[in-house]
Amino acid sequence: MNLLSCSSNSWPLSSGVVAVTDQPLKSLKGSLSVPSFGWEQRRDNLRNNRRVLKVVAYYGLKSPPYKLDALEPYMSQRTLEVHWGGHHRGYVDALNKQLEKNDVLYGCTMDELINVTYNNGNPLPEFNNAAQVWNHDFFWESMQPGGGQMPTLSLLQQIEKDFASFANFKEKFTEAALTSFGSAWVWLVLKREKKCLAIVKTSNAINPLVWNDIPIINLDVWEHAYYLDYKNEKAKYVNTFMNHLVSWDAAAARMARAQAFVNLGEPKIPVA
Repeated sequence: MNLLSCSSNSWPLSSGVVAVTDQPLKSLKGSLSVPSFGWEQRRDNLRNNRRVLKVVAYYGLKSPPYKLDALEPYMSQRTLEVHWGGHHRGYVDALNKQLEKNDVLYGCTMDELINVTYNNGNPLPEFNNAAQVWNHDFFWESMQPGGGQMPTLSLLQQIEKDFASFANFKEKFTEAALTSFGSAWVWLVLKREKKCLAIVKTSNAINPLVWNDIPIINLDVWEHAYYLDYKNEKAKYVNTFMNHLVSWDAAAARMARAQAFVNLGEPKIPVA
């Protein structure tokens, strides 16, 4: 889901909506210092015009890559209807309302929007909704019908290199999920500087993009993610995700893309 560019002559529409009005630009309350994105120059250029054609672009609700009943019996259609159709949709709608009032953020990709609105640890109002939209899209794509099992060879080798064994990785990922307090996410990420896989926990809407990590899989451990199916049995939900839902196909594809930015060399499997 990318925001449409006001400099483009044609705008590809999917699930988004475009409204066009002829009105002066509004200003962003507060200040952002993001010269790498060039927003200050863009804003100044636009404001030099007395009146501009304002194109307001909205994010659409992205559908999971499978039917809503495809994860049963491990995640019910009812859970997807409430979680994706209710909670996730609510974040999209709330973000769109915020962006209608904010011209400086217009034109950001979702990744850029998250980093800008995180504002070096002092989040702007748009951050929580933007990050939750991104987190949920990533979560749906971290699962697949017939998931679980084992990662493919190259990803498995990297996991064994960084966690000693796949069993040890599963144990540590599960422990991270079960020890997360309150509303949280658990992630397998690739650390750019350390050049290794790691498990990280984040609270509320925060995701690893703000630390320049590359997410590989994530697990939503907010209560609304599992309560309809598992009530208070959080451990059963986490184990079901690891054994029957996680998409190692998606993880392998993400890992392959990540290696375009991080040179991991040849994995060396520890000798028992």
